[in-house]
Amino acid sequence: MSTTNSAASSVKERADLALNDEFLRNAVRFTTERLRGGKKKAAEEHGNWDMWRERGRQIRLHTIAHLDYYLNLFADNARANGVHVHFADTSADAVKIALAIAERKSARSVVKSKSMVTEELHLNQALESIGIEAIESDLGEYIIQLAGETPSHIIIPAIHKNRYQIAELLSKEAGETLPPDTSILAGFVRKKLREKFLETDIGMTGCNFAIAETGSMVLFENEGNARMVTTVPKTQITLMGMERIIPSWTDLEVMATLLPRSATGQKLTVYMSGITGPRREQDADGPEEMHIIIVDNGRSLQLGDPEFQELLNCIRCGACLNACPVYRHIGGHAYGGTYSGPIGAVLTPALKKNVAEWDDIANASSLCGACYEACPVKIPLHDMLVSLRRRKVESGHGNKLEAVGMKGFSAVMSNSGRFKGVLKLGKIGQKLVVRNGEIRTKLGPLKGWNSYRVTPSLPKQSFREGWGTLEAELRQGLKELDPQVRQRMEAIVKERKAGGGHEHG
Repeated sequence: MSTTNSAASSVKERADLALNDEFLRNAVRFTTERLRGGKKKAAEEHGNWDMWRERGRQIRLHTIAHLDYYLNLFADNARANGVHVHFADTSADAVKIALAIAERKSARSVVKSKSMVTEELHLNQALESIGIEAIESDLGEYIIQLAGETPSHIIIPAIHKNRYQIAELLSKEAGETLPPDTSILAGFVRKKLREKFLETDIGMTGCNFAIAETGSMVLFENEGNARMVTTVPKTQITLMGMERIIPSWTDLEVMATLLPRSATGQKLTVYMSGITGPRREQDADGPEEMHIIIVDNGRSLQLGDPEFQELLNCIRCGACLNACPVYRHIGGHAYGGTYSGPIGAVLTPALKKNVAEWDDIANASSLCGACYEACPVKIPLHDMLVSLRRRKVESGHGNKLEAVGMKGFSAVMSNSGRFKGVLKLGKIGQKLVVRNGEIRTKLGPLKGWNSYRVTPSLPKQSFREGWGTLEAELRQGLKELDPQVRQRMEAIVKERKAGGGHEHG
């Protein structure tokens, strides 16, 4: 957890801390704007982007609808390739399996490539608890590991830090002052990690996609560290969410088109590795022993749920984070879980099935739909957030004051007389707080809104009150129209009132 937000207990409290951290806001805004711009350019250059999005969506829908079949096919083919395949129902099961492998190998160290699943399982802490050193080899992951923090972004874990902060962290690790020069800092980490690659007992990875037809796993990366993790150590452990399956290598072409463009604006990632089993006799490198741990941890709870099954379509590109106006202001740590942004706001409560604990995350959204527009496989995250809010209320965890307010709103809006009366009272009452046509007071329900913006005052004359004058003007204008035009318009209106619905040219 970020040291900035670890003491805060709710999304609102953590968001307040983030909103008052100008440095964090600038860093997150700068990087997300660059990523959004890159995605937009890459999509436009590619052409037919929505067609490719729909192809990706259909592949994911089909796979998740037949997940049991493809998981079994993958497991059978992977085992035929010499892989040890394990299924873990819970996070505790997955950790237990990984630790058992490490202990059997008498491992002293594990070098990891970037993996959100291992973050979800808190696997680093579990390894360290039994005396095994866990080293992150992805540059961003390595930086936040040194900082004692969790990822702030799905694909750019250290999005909230700049080169000066990173230089300070790496200087402590180096035992000397390193300049805030990105090439020098990257060079130090490269040298440090190469030693770890050569010494480590186990390489550990995540999995971008698993190919059911051949039992292969595919990794996307830009730094080459995952290739080191999967070729140098004698033992490899891969942890994958059970939904990472796709049927065939042909389907991978679609995903390899959508993922990098959506994530960073790249046409393709620098390294895309397909791994089919451990080292064979004719291979020059690779692990002698390979394990794949397929993790459920709440994912299967979404199967058959018409509101949330599409959540499993996610390919973890991070595009929804870059598009989300809330994430761009508060960063990832304000969400309080492994996954942040719109996908985290839905995925965390869905996996936990604990509305009482996680219901506040669903409120960290403007419901603008930008996440859906950005998603390469068209996941309706904004609809899911509304569903989460509804389920929260239905389960009895809604805000009591909000419930009273909505009942009052319903009573007023369902009766025109009450509505007019409340408007009149509002115009009288607002005189106490209106200044120059604006309400800036931070009392009651206006506190949250007016802390960052201004509430306009009620106008002297409402639209309803002014409708009589406006209608008279419209009728006068109609009389002044050409008689033939007026007759035609009156005929159209008359026909529509009588129930006719066809359009006139």
